[in-house]
Amino acid sequence: MSNPLILVIDQGTHATRAMALDDTGHIRVSAFCPVALRRQGPDRVEQDADEIAASMQTVIQEVLAHPDVVRTGVCCAGLATQRSSVVAWDRRNGNALAPLLSWQDRRCAKWLKQFAPFAEKIKRLTGLKLSPHYGAGKLRWYLDHVAAVSQAQSDGRLAFGPLASFLLFHLLREKPLLVDHANASRTQLWNLQTRNWDPWLLDLFGIPIKQLPHCRPICHDYGRLDAADIPLTAVNGDQTAAVFALGRTRPKTAIVNMGSGAFILLPTGKKMVYHPLLLSGLARSGEKWAEYIVEGTVNGAGSALDWAAARWNLPDIKRHLPAWLATDEPPPVFINTIGGLGSPWWRPGPGPALIGRGEPWQKAVAVAESILFMLQANFETMCASGLSVSQIQISGGLAYMDGLCQRLADLTQRPVYRPAETEATARGLAWLASGALQNWPKPGRGRRFKPQANNSLAARHRRFRQELD
Repeated sequence: MSNPLILVIDQGTHATRAMALDDTGHIRVSAFCPVALRRQGPDRVEQDADEIAASMQTVIQEVLAHPDVVRTGVCCAGLATQRSSVVAWDRRNGNALAPLLSWQDRRCAKWLKQFAPFAEKIKRLTGLKLSPHYGAGKLRWYLDHVAAVSQAQSDGRLAFGPLASFLLFHLLREKPLLVDHANASRTQLWNLQTRNWDPWLLDLFGIPIKQLPHCRPICHDYGRLDAADIPLTAVNGDQTAAVFALGRTRPKTAIVNMGSGAFILLPTGKKMVYHPLLLSGLARSGEKWAEYIVEGTVNGAGSALDWAAARWNLPDIKRHLPAWLATDEPPPVFINTIGGLGSPWWRPGPGPALIGRGEPWQKAVAVAESILFMLQANFETMCASGLSVSQIQISGGLAYMDGLCQRLADLTQRPVYRPAETEATARGLAWLASGALQNWPKPGRGRRFKPQANNSLAARHRRFRQELD
């Protein structure tokens, strides 16, 4: 008889998925439910938190009802969510009091400028640059601008925090107010050293601790699912869970995960590394230990391609891109500021722009290359600070494109390894939820892209950097 399966819930920007994986990390059953993303303006990006909670229940029920899952059973579960998105809800009934504010939302940018004198201290405490993408300003915005939130606070009904805490409230039969270390760390209210809410930060941003969830390690017994008698044993952010797709991390291996945003993460073990231009965070933690990462972030990856599809009337852009990337005709250069510039620049603009001309398909290639140019800027920043990277492991929704993987190898002059299964978040979370299984094989033979000389690509990269540096 097969060993029981591991249930993984992966709540991302555009969809909620549930998967049942076996103890070798293979996905046996999966379910998918899209969720809407609303752009109310260049800096306002929202979602319906109640829709997301309902989508989570839908995909869980679909997976649990599958005959293979019924026959084999489920031993444990894990939850991964989009980081830096926040929700305010009524703790009596679980209903959202306002729209979810997406990780892409920048509405509190002007308000945050008053804290610039404290930016260095904030960075050392949290590992994060002072930025509207993180939770502190968004939570304060709820209190200052949403009447239902301030009324719930007065009535003692308010709960707010990272999306993960809202989903845990709906997922677990105990209806707890809990959040994991990884998602808490993206609020800019959480101390990386003490691994808890920081009193000085809470006071600085005016966030009441009574309404925040209690912090728990990434690997922890969170309770049992309301939908079934299954223990939830790991909660993590989507990007940080992807670090463990192949089990324990490999020395000097940077993980690139490309979805709506693109991220390059370098594990640093039990040592927290401070870098002025990059982020520091956690990938894994228990009651008395933690494993840290250094992270570079690109805000506009898949979201930039979606922008290009709408701007230049390119339906099915992601389906056509592999063929477009395989052509020899050089594209223009795209200045990708979709969602604002993340690391190492940390500023909003300039606005998105093309340097040079081309057909619509060439413009799409230019957008795709711009993602790599920003990843390369982060890679160079890592290496310039003395961090050593000998290879790159790639995953995520855009990793299937051979042309992107080869260009990344050419730019970094490092081999790029793409595992056979690019659902890195699901595999990594399953490994964490299962208690870090010792025997966690690779999901088949992956593909390795060896670096080559690419003078044309290098020239476009130099032009890109000239425009931004």
